[in-house]
Amino acid sequence: MKYISTRGNIAPVGFKDAVMMGLATDGGLLLPERFPVIDAGTLSAWRTLPYRELAFQVISRFVDDIPATDLKNLIDKSYDSFAHEEITPVIAKNGVHILELFHGPTLAFKDVALQLLGNLFEYLLKESGRKMNIVGATSGDTGSAAIYGVRGKENINIFILHPYGKTSPIQARQMTTVLDANVFNIAVNGTFDDCQNIVKDLFNDLPFKEQYALGAVNSINWARVLAQVVYYFYAWFRVTDAQESPVVFSVPTGNFGDIFAGYVAKRMGLPIAKLLLATNENNILTRFINDGDYSKGSVVQTVSPSMDIQVASNFERYLYYLFDESPARVRECFSQFAATGRMTFTAEELERVRKDFASRSVNEEETLETIAAFHRETSYILDPHTAVGSRPLRIVRQAAQ
Repeated sequence: MKYISTRGNIAPVGFKDAVMMGLATDGGLLLPERFPVIDAGTLSAWRTLPYRELAFQVISRFVDDIPATDLKNLIDKSYDSFAHEEITPVIAKNGVHILELFHGPTLAFKDVALQLLGNLFEYLLKESGRKMNIVGATSGDTGSAAIYGVRGKENINIFILHPYGKTSPIQARQMTTVLDANVFNIAVNGTFDDCQNIVKDLFNDLPFKEQYALGAVNSINWARVLAQVVYYFYAWFRVTDAQESPVVFSVPTGNFGDIFAGYVAKRMGLPIAKLLLATNENNILTRFINDGDYSKGSVVQTVSPSMDIQVASNFERYLYYLFDESPARVRECFSQFAATGRMTFTAEELERVRKDFASRSVNEEETLETIAAFHRETSYILDPHTAVGSRPLRIVRQAAQ
């Protein structure tokens, strides 16, 4: 399968090149030329597959330049480090199903993708005889998960920028106490968006990127999104019977990568009734969906730091499809955003957005109250990000009673 840029100014590339490039050379994000469609018969055949086999079946639909045996071995190796045999188990608590994504080596949902990406990088670099300097930005869990994905691997150095004092103490220690010689941490006096802007500037400096063989582990790398698509299928199988029941997924997100993976799964044919996008006070995505207001604000520091983001990097991928796969419209929109700090959308475009997405912003008080109430009712402890994601579902369920 070939991959194209949302900006439309490069020739299509293969999956291996897409992984190694991370960001397209025209500044856009890479996407498959088409989405493979999974029919009802295939869905039925996949229902009982263990996670690793399901991952191979989903991912292999997007990869035609890595031998199947090698790809399967890479996937199997990636999930050897997970503590739960199901990799991403689903549990039911008080009428809500929770997809547990914390069984990887750093307890972050991003381990699901970054363990695979690290192994892909090592495999492709060995094949080509090249070296890579990974540069990434983190608001919390991406940094530690990326470091654990590539620590000690051959031909790779990793440089992670994080906002000083604005990650959780555990995440800061996970990043800064890894002693492998190929790991470098850089604390930035600023916000995650400041870190991300530095990374984007480096990647947009094409001579610099080429000279120093820069690679990306942030969710701008398509392989990360692809790995996350798998657990939407896995979760759907765990909460439905043999009939093709539509499911509502509530996804806490700041950078739009995780929920975009759900959008990809839906485009592939997974029966998803609605993608419920949950944000904290950094609610640019909620304002976009509910009010058509995608305008840059100030980052608010919260107890869910992985969502403390104003500019959602993966949003560009969705806009490509919202704009009927028009690279010119994407370029126009981002030029407007660079000049004014906001994007504008037509009424028709917003109507289409709301067919796929609903959204709610959850503030700090609501987050803490949700954690406390859920624990009282179930003895299960929600992390702040899961609390942000679960609260809209609880509200919908209570309203229906």
